[in-house]
Amino acid sequence: MDAYLLSLLVIGVLLLVVTLGSGLIGRLPLSYALIYLIVGVGLGPYGLNLVKIRPDTQILERVSEFVVLISLFGCGLKISRPIRFSAWQSTARLIGFLMPISIFAVAAAGHWLLKLDWAPAILLGAILAPTDPVLASEVQLYDPSDRDELRFGLTSEGGLNDALAFPFVYFGLHLLEDGNWQNWFKQWAAVDLVWAIIAGTVVGFAAAKAVRWIDRRLQQFHIVDELMEDFVSLSVIFIAYTLAEFVNGYGFLAVFVAGLTMRRRRDGEKSNSQLRFIERIEKLSEIGTILLLGSLLLKEPMFTYAGGGFLIAGLLLFVVRPIGAWVSTIGLRVHPATRWLYGWFGIRGVGSIYYLAYALKSGLEGDSGERIAWITYWTIAISIFLHGVTSTPLMKWYERNIEGNTTLEENTAQREEQGKGA
Repeated sequence: MDAYLLSLLVIGVLLLVVTLGSGLIGRLPLSYALIYLIVGVGLGPYGLNLVKIRPDTQILERVSEFVVLISLFGCGLKISRPIRFSAWQSTARLIGFLMPISIFAVAAAGHWLLKLDWAPAILLGAILAPTDPVLASEVQLYDPSDRDELRFGLTSEGGLNDALAFPFVYFGLHLLEDGNWQNWFKQWAAVDLVWAIIAGTVVGFAAAKAVRWIDRRLQQFHIVDELMEDFVSLSVIFIAYTLAEFVNGYGFLAVFVAGLTMRRRRDGEKSNSQLRFIERIEKLSEIGTILLLGSLLLKEPMFTYAGGGFLIAGLLLFVVRPIGAWVSTIGLRVHPATRWLYGWFGIRGVGSIYYLAYALKSGLEGDSGERIAWITYWTIAISIFLHGVTSTPLMKWYERNIEGNTTLEENTAQREEQGKGA
């Protein structure tokens, strides 16, 4: 049978199963991503051998890039909190403290335990830094009216660290090219750290504002077809991303900021419609990316680098993330269980695939590149399995025992934030 037709048949059956069986799957300790990963393995060389792709090919970078862009914009559309520090304390702590802790801890483990040079070790830490906004939909905000602090923190963290891990990736790449960091550190700090973040933020805000202004103006003369209007969200994503990249800003950050800006419009129903549209595209994109990942899991290199993979994944998921999250959220007015769940739900996935492909394209090669690639795949696969079987029962426990019974202090803090945002 033709491989292309057989691939379509398998994907069609998969879509039918996950759609019609969504009610049952939602009650099981099983995530959609885990199902896609297993099917992806079946499509690879140990099953039907329909998908043949190497991890350093450009298609993997572009596919994962598109999926992350869609997801980042969706994260922005889900958030309706006022833009002030008091309302974003959990995000500031998860990004400002936990992400650097995770990067440096993984880099230290890679250098001292796996005997990697500092440059590839830092790259490994940066590649594994982003928590995944694509695979974490079960623990993210359901809609903009959801004010739960756990879901908000995880959603905003996933929306920001996919962009803010980039300076550390560039740091590792510069160090890989020139081991004397004094030769390029000032330029890195000025361009890759300060300028790129500012430019991405400004471009994302300006692009969304411009599209909203054009939309309002045109609506005065004619009504845009409701079905076609959802495509405005895609135009904002592509415009914000490309313009930010043109000025050496972070396109991922621009897209997330654009999503936040589009959420702050008077017509809430239009934003909700665009959010539903983006979520559908995200789900379809997630299927394709995880199927590709499953097909990449070759037996020989997976066994070869299993030791390093289990070591880094174990340290990151069971030690670095939980302890780092607890330390980072000291003094945050949330339930202690929320702080521990911040530590557990550090899901790794599509964002790390993108950064890996980017690093492989930009100078990471040889034995170090091979080791980092398979350690990354091991970490993502372990994360998909562990979080896939624990997210549903943990979130159900959280909803029964914590979310519906917040303390007086948490309720007071939320009312204060709502009053400030009014």
